[in-house]
Formats: sequence, C-alpha cells, structure tokens
Amino acid sequence: MNRRNFILDASIAVLMFKLAAVQANDPTAEIEKLELWKGAPPGGGGPSGNQVLTPKGALSNVSRPYLQIFRPSKPNGKAVIVAAGGGYKRMELGIEGWPVAAWLTERGYTAYVLAYRLPGEGWNAGNIVALQDAQRALRIVRSRESHVTLLGFSAGGHLMGMAATLGDSQTYTAQDSIDSIPAIAQGAALIYPVITLERPYTHTSTHKLLVGPDASAQEEAEWSVQNRVRASTPPEFLVQAEDDAVSDPHNTLIMAAACDRQGVAVEMHRYVTGGHGFGLGRRGTASGEWPGRYEEWLGRVG
Repeated sequence: MNRRNFILDASIAVLMFKLAAVQANDPTAEIEKLELWKGAPPGGGGPSGNQVLTPKGALSNVSRPYLQIFRPSKPNGKAVIVAAGGGYKRMELGIEGWPVAAWLTERGYTAYVLAYRLPGEGWNAGNIVALQDAQRALRIVRSRESHVTLLGFSAGGHLMGMAATLGDSQTYTAQDSIDSIPAIAQGAALIYPVITLERPYTHTSTHKLLVGPDASAQEEAEWSVQNRVRASTPPEFLVQAEDDAVSDPHNTLIMAAACDRQGVAVEMHRYVTGGHGFGLGRRGTASGEWPGRYEEWLGRVG
C-alpha cells in the first residue's frame, strides 16, 4: 500500500468512526449539513419519523433532503456533488458516499454528498422527487462554488445523468432567488450507472420505482438518460465492469453512443471484472483503476 492510499484509508476510517459514534442520535450530526428546501419539499407527503441509517451506511426515510459538506484542508476551488446508489430504495453512503468524499477532499475538492428523497416513500410529487432534489442541490452548490461537477453511482448515476442532461428545465416551482441559477454542471461522472429504462433493460429497481412494471414505451423513454443527451450536455465520464449483474454492461455503451451522436465529449473505462457496487474499486479486480483516471479527467474538465 502506498502512502497516499494509506492516508486515504485512515481518513475514511476516522470519518466512519465519527459517524458510528453518534449513531444512537442523529447519525450525521457531526457532518456539516445544508437542507435543500425552506420548509417542506415540493408537493409534500413523504415518510414519517427519523431518517434510517444502517450500520453499513445505507440511508433511507429522508423527509428533509440535504447536502452533507466535506471540506478539504487545501481547497482547489472546485466542488463535486456526489449521489450514492441503492436502486432508489436507499443511498449507500458507506460505500459510495463517505469514502468518495474522503477521496475527493484528499485531492482538494469540496464534496457535497446528496441525501435525496426516495420515490417509494410516499411523496405526493411521485417519481420526480429525487430529480427535483438533484436540480435544487446543483443550484445551491453553484450559488456557493465557481466550478461544479457531478458524480453518481448506480441509481445515483441515473440521477446525476438525468440532472446533467436535463439542462435548465424546471422540475419544480421556483422557491427563491437560488432557483434563478442555471442547474448546469461542468461535467458528470457516472459509475456503473443505470442509463436506460427501455426494453429489454427493465429488470432494475430503478425501473420498478420510477416507472413501474406497466410503464409505456414513452414513459420508459422519458426516464432514459441517453434520450436526453443534447449538444449542450456537459462532458461525461463513464465506468462499468463487463460482469455487472445489476446494471447491464450495455448501459455505458448506450450512453457513450448517445454522446457521440451529439458531439458531447465522453471518456469511458470498462473493466472485465468488478461486478456492481465496487465504489472506489474492488480488491483483486482492475476496477480500482478508475479513480486515477477520474482524477485526470477532473483536472481537464473546465
């Protein structure tokens, strides 16, 4: 293990220890937190009771969506919004949120980890709630930072892909002056993402929770990221393993092809093994290479 990896592992260990220490009360109390909405989120409804955080860092039952802010000791002036996956049933912060935030801050980036609403938790606005949160988060971070990119994993990759390709289209009624800020990022990195909900790729939890088993072809198309790619879409960075059993490996190929058709800059890295949900990389596979390639890409974007 080299010195940089040792320091990173130590940073992650300290962060996880602090989170575990406050688990009995507010499990994220020691992390700087910024709520997305002033009062109830658009449409109302949602879960009751406290948010739920498992010992492994899976978050659900979020009634007041928010950003967790992780600041580097030596900021480079750039920020990344991170969306963990979990099939829109939970957010796997322990795998794809906090370790990634530690990795980013070690390199000077301010990390904003998004705790978004989950569509199956009784929200009156239905399946659009997570996308509303992503757009609002992007506007909030842009009001504070001069350079903002997106990073999403699995279903969080679908969410960040939708946010990146939606441009400045409005998914909710403006709440305040922040909503006059364009919801546009400088780039988006999508790691083993769910991209398409169209047939035959209908087996995912993302498909089930966003459009359901009886969805029309039009509904599936509307919620498929590749169909929203335009020439104005920011540069994309794609990662997937060819043995991914959750998000079909064709997903990144479909997204890359859509970007090519529109002249959007796209960089793709595919690995023979790694499976799904490997976060910063699964030991014993080449999937651990992607953070280095991502760091290089971040340095070039913007």
